[in-house]
Amino acid sequence: MSTRVSLAYGRRSLELEIPDGPWVDVLDKIPVPAAADPRAELERGLADPLGSAPLEALARGRRDAVIVVSDRTRPVPNALLLPPILASLARAGLPSERVTILVATGLHRPASPAELVEILGAELASSLRIEQHDARDAASHVRLGVSRHGIPIDIDRRYVEADLRILTGLIEPHLMAGYSGGRKAVCPGLASVDTIRVAHGARMLEGPIGPGLLRDNPLHEDLTAIARLAGVDFIVNVALDRERRIAGLFCGDLEVAFQAGVELVEREALASVSEPADVVLVSGGGDPLDATFYQAIKGIVAANAIVRRGGVILLCASLSEGVGSPSFEQILRSCPDPESFEQRLLEPSFFAVDQWMIQHLCQARRHADVWLYTDGLTLDSAAGLLLRPVPDPQAALLEALARSGPQARVAVLPHGPYVLATVRGQKRPVGRGEPVPTAVSPHAPAARTPIL
Repeated sequence: MSTRVSLAYGRRSLELEIPDGPWVDVLDKIPVPAAADPRAELERGLADPLGSAPLEALARGRRDAVIVVSDRTRPVPNALLLPPILASLARAGLPSERVTILVATGLHRPASPAELVEILGAELASSLRIEQHDARDAASHVRLGVSRHGIPIDIDRRYVEADLRILTGLIEPHLMAGYSGGRKAVCPGLASVDTIRVAHGARMLEGPIGPGLLRDNPLHEDLTAIARLAGVDFIVNVALDRERRIAGLFCGDLEVAFQAGVELVEREALASVSEPADVVLVSGGGDPLDATFYQAIKGIVAANAIVRRGGVILLCASLSEGVGSPSFEQILRSCPDPESFEQRLLEPSFFAVDQWMIQHLCQARRHADVWLYTDGLTLDSAAGLLLRPVPDPQAALLEALARSGPQARVAVLPHGPYVLATVRGQKRPVGRGEPVPTAVSPHAPAARTPIL
């Protein structure tokens, strides 16, 4: 009997068949109960938060407030989250006229008016003061210091100077920070290009970082310290089930509420195979995550954790918005092979915005062959992406299986990077796992700006 699998692909599903013979593991989130009444649960969380005073108490006497929301690349249910938060602020004497919604774009492009409606809902998008972060506008940032691992800390001035600072976000496995959510709304969400350049630098990406890794993860440590320095009064984070319904709401202190969310997400998302797979069939995560190749690389990183050396990763991603930013596409197409790009990373003068995702692709290419199916690019256009494009995902799957032999092991990740894929439960770094040096030695003289 063949095995039929369904991959999240854009706003639809992609159906493929695995013939009888190979050992097949389908790795997906464990079903968890969705919140029966998310609004009531959120209101309880705002009134009785984790490790924090209630939001209403924190808001009393404040001059103004900023609420940070994710951009379109994260499916955060803001239309549900924001009204109870705004109601709490209003009861404390902070009407919506004194509240700014700040979209944490990081280095992503700003949202269009139509996308702001998608992010916030039509009513909120038309009634609130909404501003968007611009990492490239140096004057709009405040320099706060330098992190322990050498990250210069430039954070959006509107956030730093607000009297009450609230973060919203989604907790899910993240290829660098271990998990998204919490502190990531501040950095990289509201950070300058110079800050992100070092935080996502080549040396950091070869450190002990990877999906699900928090302990001894230098990037997680620095991002948490940066958020604390910038100031976080309250967070509201969500976890989603595999149907993208709210599975958990986590309100309160930056670290306490975030850690509670991580514990739920890891129970839901961690999945294992007993042995590395010869072929990994992986989704880019579906819309909005697979809209660009830049974001869809996260699916490759998830698959790389469980593919055997010399195996095949077959990524299926819609790429409805193309490759990614002009900088990302230009540098990606300028390198004839992964080795050439990694050599460029060693040049002290080399830097390109979004280079970190190309580095992650190269890390996977060290380990396995990477193939791509998409209907968002022509074959000729996809051929310049440092992988092998395929015109037919079913035929490509059969070719990979034939290459691997009759005893092939196949792993399927229907929701791509939303699942924390492991071999026997062991999370591992995405790169070489090399130590990341600190910015100064313990005996160095004090710096003029804080080193966290």
